[in-house]
Amino acid sequence: MKTIIRHEKPEDYRRVEEITREAFWNLYQPGAEEHFLAHSIRKHPDYLPELSFVIEKDGEIIGSIIYTRAKVIAGNEEEHEVVSFGPVSILPKYHRQGFGRQMISHSIAEAKRLGYKAIVIAGFPYHYQPYGFVGSKKYHISMPDGKFYTGVMALPLYEGALDNIQGEMHFSAAMYPDLSALPAYDATFPEKEKQVLPCQAAFEKAASELDLTEY
Repeated sequence: MKTIIRHEKPEDYRRVEEITREAFWNLYQPGAEEHFLAHSIRKHPDYLPELSFVIEKDGEIIGSIIYTRAKVIAGNEEEHEVVSFGPVSILPKYHRQGFGRQMISHSIAEAKRLGYKAIVIAGFPYHYQPYGFVGSKKYHISMPDGKFYTGVMALPLYEGALDNIQGEMHFSAAMYPDLSALPAYDATFPEKEKQVLPCQAAFEKAASELDLTEY
């Protein structure tokens, strides 16, 4: 078995979107929108192709990670650029085999090499704590509503990168596409059954959980 991690190329886009659709279908909601998100991000100036990768197994793309620019806006309106990633996708038949870990670790190392300040993401803590992510509350970075959530996590990419930075986290507008175009876009893929599953309610609950940790 030969595994390769390389930059995403335009000719990969559709396959990445197919994989992303499979990976997220019925996971967080009936159906999925993450494949449309991947499709939309690449048209936005915040898309970071130098940090967006695919992973191949024996010549077949089986997963991807997409990065965007983001920023922390301090109380004095000073902006501090950070980066974020998502969606991160692995074909379901390759879940829990270490491919996602390889790809995420590779992208973090590359972000460090390129001199980026920090990565701030939204997701389940148990997925990302092994890489060193902690609640953004530790660095006094809230969401725009002023609240700290367990699912918003930060990883400084060099010592002191987030020292003396506090403010509101603003993910790229690329992460919030106009979903009115989703049905027509999704119709270009094979039909799949949308289902209401318990994991969707668990996600909704986790997404609103406040971080009460004393760092």
